[in-house]
Amino acid sequence: MTASGISPAAVATFASRERERFIARNPKSVALAERARKSLYGGVPMHWMADWSTPVPLFVERAKGARFYDVDGHAYIDFCLGDTGSMFGHSPEPIARAIAEQAGNGLTSMLPGEDAVVCGELLAARFGLPFWQVTATATDSNRYVLRWARAITQRKTLLVFDGCYHGTVDDVMVRHRDGETVPRSGLIGQAYDLTQYSRSIPFNDVEALEAALAQGDVCALLCEPAMTNIG
Repeated sequence: MTASGISPAAVATFASRERERFIARNPKSVALAERARKSLYGGVPMHWMADWSTPVPLFVERAKGARFYDVDGHAYIDFCLGDTGSMFGHSPEPIARAIAEQAGNGLTSMLPGEDAVVCGELLAARFGLPFWQVTATATDSNRYVLRWARAITQRKTLLVFDGCYHGTVDDVMVRHRDGETVPRSGLIGQAYDLTQYSRSIPFNDVEALEAALAQGDVCALLCEPAMTNIG
């Protein structure tokens, strides 16, 4: 029996029944998953898309507002909203129109346009910071700001909280275990010791934060309001 009084056999039976129900309700996702394994590593565009507990990933047909719809016709309330990429809902009409208009004028030119100036002015006015740059991804944003922080402070150590997610920047691939900073489990291909210039501390631990900063070698602290990978 488990601590909740439910036997492991009952849990296994329930999980098996739910897997069978998922497969029966999602034949198109199952078929696409099988097809995808022939051309995509793990059958998904990004490996973490296969990390969900479902037998196969859900394949999305479209998303609108706060919902997305899978290829089998089921609707879902999307609490992730595209992992913060669409905080005002999926495909808001003004944004969709603007993207379609720009697509007709060219998708990339390697040179700025007037819209870039307008965007910079709006960001400066809203957030009170005078200068802005554009990056291709959030990971790139963290990578660039970390390099700037090290150059400005002349310090090398990055401080993060255990369970954080800051993209695929090498320096954030560490965890806090038994009072020590260690590389994340499963990390491969690392060319140097990440713990040399990265420090991980428990989230919401003020004493640990003060102790880490007191060493005087921290160039920056990266922080999420809620730890994405804390489990």
